[in-house]
Amino acid sequence: MFARRRISPAATRPGLGLGLGLTAAVIAAAVALTAVTARADALAGITKAKVIKVAVPQDFAPFGSAGADLKPQGYDIDMANVIARELGVKAEIIAVTSANRIPYLQTKKADLVISSLGKNAEREKVIDFTVAYAPFFSGVYGTKAIEAAKVEDLAGKTIGATRGSIEEQELSKSVPTSTVVKRYEDNNATIAAFVSGQVDLIATGNTVAAAIAEKSTARPPVLKFVVKDSPCYIGLNKDEPALLAKVNEIIAKAKSSGELEKLSQKWLKASLPAGF
Repeated sequence: MFARRRISPAATRPGLGLGLGLTAAVIAAAVALTAVTARADALAGITKAKVIKVAVPQDFAPFGSAGADLKPQGYDIDMANVIARELGVKAEIIAVTSANRIPYLQTKKADLVISSLGKNAEREKVIDFTVAYAPFFSGVYGTKAIEAAKVEDLAGKTIGATRGSIEEQELSKSVPTSTVVKRYEDNNATIAAFVSGQVDLIATGNTVAAAIAEKSTARPPVLKFVVKDSPCYIGLNKDEPALLAKVNEIIAKAKSSGELEKLSQKWLKASLPAGF
């Protein structure tokens, strides 16, 4: 005869199933907390690896492009190296396009995106932004002799602009009635009008003005005032407060020391705008 197996009363208590469920919940919460901690500790990972991976497009001079030696160069590359230097690590520059720069960040192929990145509500849903590190704006430029500190000062003056551009649209809404706005069909025609002296003022982006200054040293455009401001920010993944705070600290230091001013002079051929 077989002996009957004794079943422990504890095994039949309703509370046992609840205990197992509670244990599973605690484990799941611990795993989730660990994942959050790992995401928030990107700075520690960079410091440990002694490398920071920075995504930079190389088709948008003067922020990022390939030099004569095919090595990356530009404002953004120099900014990446400033950050790496301050962190005591090496900068690994990863060439990306404007289209894939944010996916590279989200898939952890890059720690930062430095690519003249503008900030908007849609992007803020998926990534975080540092404080501004570089100016990007549309402005009115002219020869050194011309004085024009605000749009009202354009009264009686002639200014060139590319038809349909942000600059042309903004000026059309605000210039005095006595201002003559000469509209050209493309940027090349607008640039040619300024370089040849057909107009003494031009409304364009700061990167275009930098290119003119580099190629036309006899008639370099001088910024008179900003028409529309859209500064550049560094992008990084969400939930990385330590990295965000550190990069913001580095940018602030570079600004106060004059290093950002040097980068602006070197690559944009102009001083940082007032209030930057």
